[in-house]
Amino acid sequence: MPTWQQLRDLKLSEYRDTAHGWGKVSHRADAARLRVDREMSIPVRSTQKGETATTAAGELDRLSRNYQYIHSECGLVRTTLESLAADLEAPQRNLKQALEDAETFKFTVNDDGSVTYPPPLADSGTSTSGLYGPYAPGAAGGTAHPGAPVPVQPGKGEGGGNPNKAKAEDIAERIANAVREAGEIDDRYAAVLRNLKAPAGLDVTDAMLVDAAEDMKAVRKAVGDFLREEDIPHGKSPGENRKWWDSLTDEQRDEYATLYPAEVGALDGLPSEVRDTSNRLVLAETRAHVWQQYERLGPEPPQYVQVGDPPSAVVNPIWQQWREKGGEQLRSQLKGMDAIQDRLDASGVPGKNGDPGLPQAYLLGFDTKGNGHAIIANGNPDTADNTAVYVPGTGAGLEGAGKDIKRMTDVWQEARTQAPTESTSTITWIGYDAPQNVLTDSPSPIYALDAASELNNFLGGLQTAQGGDAASHTTVIAHSYGTTVVGAATMDHRIAADDIAVAGSPGMLVGDAGDLDVGRGHVWSEAARTDPVPYLGRTFLGGQKWGVEYWHGVPYAAGYITTIPSDEAFGGHRMDVDTSGHSGYWDKGSVSLQNQGAVVVGNYGDVKEEK
Repeated sequence: MPTWQQLRDLKLSEYRDTAHGWGKVSHRADAARLRVDREMSIPVRSTQKGETATTAAGELDRLSRNYQYIHSECGLVRTTLESLAADLEAPQRNLKQALEDAETFKFTVNDDGSVTYPPPLADSGTSTSGLYGPYAPGAAGGTAHPGAPVPVQPGKGEGGGNPNKAKAEDIAERIANAVREAGEIDDRYAAVLRNLKAPAGLDVTDAMLVDAAEDMKAVRKAVGDFLREEDIPHGKSPGENRKWWDSLTDEQRDEYATLYPAEVGALDGLPSEVRDTSNRLVLAETRAHVWQQYERLGPEPPQYVQVGDPPSAVVNPIWQQWREKGGEQLRSQLKGMDAIQDRLDASGVPGKNGDPGLPQAYLLGFDTKGNGHAIIANGNPDTADNTAVYVPGTGAGLEGAGKDIKRMTDVWQEARTQAPTESTSTITWIGYDAPQNVLTDSPSPIYALDAASELNNFLGGLQTAQGGDAASHTTVIAHSYGTTVVGAATMDHRIAADDIAVAGSPGMLVGDAGDLDVGRGHVWSEAARTDPVPYLGRTFLGGQKWGVEYWHGVPYAAGYITTIPSDEAFGGHRMDVDTSGHSGYWDKGSVSLQNQGAVVVGNYGDVKEEK
């Protein structure tokens, strides 16, 4: 518990200066991480090969993680100290006011916080002379301590009728309250600050990351109203999100990003650099936490065991218990998070057959809610000449993120090949709760309708961060049920895109390419002859229109018809496809992939269409 003298003499500016110093360290650590990732790791991976290069890249990854940890923990120290200074302002102000009142009344505040007061002064008539003037007859001074009884009716009878005693008791109480409040604040923050420390060593371990996440929770609780989560926009438009962000000082931005990284990282409309920094921290701490949970379950038991005579395979009850404890879900989450981290670490790594090294990756979104969500960009979309956003279909989620990430790295490489002088960013958007079962979930449009606003917010956020609708040529690429999501998005809101390219579409809920906002001439479809999804899905997810159905130019039905993008009657471009099945549209070297690349960079004349 501090003394009133310590509270009086406390220089809150020194706390703020110290907080500013920690903030500088945090900011410089993040800047150092970016330099390691972009100016050191990428050149090593893109130009060097062999065991030495691999070792060097691994050491740089470790250094990057160290800087990330320093950025986070020092940022938390800064915010804690800033909030501590802000919280101490009120009790110090109240104390100083009480001391000023004591001086005005010529009372003496003693070392223990008690207040010595003189007898009351006489109004007129007989008086006794003293240091402070004529005293009332028979009056006496004394010392007031906090905790004096207060009458039922305040203002009547305080101090036993002695006005100086009443004033002194009030001042003593205010001094005690201020010191007590400051002591409570000090205790609360001291516990948090004591835990903001790291063990010795050069490795940032999973235990340290889990501890860092707990530190973040403790700081949030301690700072209270100083930096409130409620002040972060929720459910707002990308433009409103950006307006809030731009209204903050640089220091406030750093504080929100380190104290609420998940919330900041999820805000559409913010710069990609900001979202990436925040989401990388969330990814690292989440993976550490999930790995610890997974490790506690022990090794995964065999799923099946042989029983009976002759033996037959049955589900292992021990495996079933492991699964019910969350083992399967944790394993799936780890698989997806590792795929994301692999892509983050692969920036600069050349592809096979002389493909250019991949650009810097940006993690624009991440969480493990439901089946998990992730948004990964190849290259910075904020500054890209061309942007492509890929919407996957049924089964999409965190576990299968690796496959969807690869599709967009392949599109990026194709776009780079076709337009080497232009900058391109390709984005995997696993940002919605996709249907997971082909038979029971996929025929329903409800998943697409629920996802429409999420996709529109993300695309609008890209446009906001880029600086307007003319800043980048944007293509939405969608596969399977993802094409239904895109169709629903155009029904929900004007889509922030220049072109729409769909592959293996079961239907987009609209009957004509002209209903998709971008104009018929900017709707592109791929459908392999051996892909069953377009044929099976049209009944459930196709759109309706009055028109004529054609087969290679020959009309065969007229009236109110159901259409999907691969139909001539739909009215879009039908691109040539040389791949097979439902998942071959991104095969390396295929015409299917080349066509997507041509659309992404706007080389429409190079697109090969069905004859």
